[in-house]
Amino acid sequence: MQYVKLEDLVSYTGIEPVYYPEDVQSRIYTPDIIRPGLQMAGYFDWFSFERVQVMGKAETLYFKNLDEEVKRERMDKFFSYPIPALIVANAMEVEDIIIHYAKKYKGPVFKSNIKTDKLVNIMINFLEEELAEEITLHGVCLEVFGVGVLLKGKSSIGKSETALELINRGHRLVADDAVIVKKVEGGLKATCPELTQHLMEIRGIGILDIKHLFGVGSIRIEQFIELVIELEEWDDNKEYDRIGADEEYTEILGVKVPTVVIPVRPGRNISAIIEIAAKNYRQKLLGYNPLETYNKKFHNMVRN
Repeated sequence: MQYVKLEDLVSYTGIEPVYYPEDVQSRIYTPDIIRPGLQMAGYFDWFSFERVQVMGKAETLYFKNLDEEVKRERMDKFFSYPIPALIVANAMEVEDIIIHYAKKYKGPVFKSNIKTDKLVNIMINFLEEELAEEITLHGVCLEVFGVGVLLKGKSSIGKSETALELINRGHRLVADDAVIVKKVEGGLKATCPELTQHLMEIRGIGILDIKHLFGVGSIRIEQFIELVIELEEWDDNKEYDRIGADEEYTEILGVKVPTVVIPVRPGRNISAIIEIAAKNYRQKLLGYNPLETYNKKFHNMVRN
């Protein structure tokens, strides 16, 4: 099961340790965060202890006004569960009794000056991305006219060379050869492995550093994939779509992505065709479909 180490969450958010035992290696398996108000009130029947616990101003002030004996009872039961961590947000004071029972059960406790809702949002966004479904695909990912394009095709079909021409035209590289794809917020976010970040391999030349050759404006760290371009060798026996009537999709991690198949042969300007495919995709997003316009004109001519 995929998980995030507590130390990674600590490093990302900058929360300050109050009690963080070195021999405890907490793992977080869910991006969900809980504010344990009901637990402070003594209700543990439906306690999502596997989540990171965040006490904000309301929970902290409620707990502060409890009787000392009740506080001990609640904290003893609270930390008896294997919670990943308790974070006291909004610059609220961490009471000694909380630290006492945290030490008894070795439950990590942190504090933060960040407002509760903001801290929760930061953690959820981080954990969702870190725990997202992930796959590594062979291909090239670029941003073309603001559209995330994944170039696919068999080896030596010319993906990198086509991508290089697109970069030379002012578009931006995300990843070459190996593309890490994560399912985030219902979409597909593409990134590059750290080892090959802003690098590209061109047969006959070798490894190119796109950032240094074209400047920082020629690369992107991440990009949502919106369009798949499948490059394939021209087949004279195959009937290719000539008017855009066939809508094809590629399924990646359960998400269907619009797909355009482009046959490759000498004399075809593949980079220009990809630019037009990206522009055409944007047109459709804005509600304009050239095929529908063509069909209306055709039917009007037939009627007349």
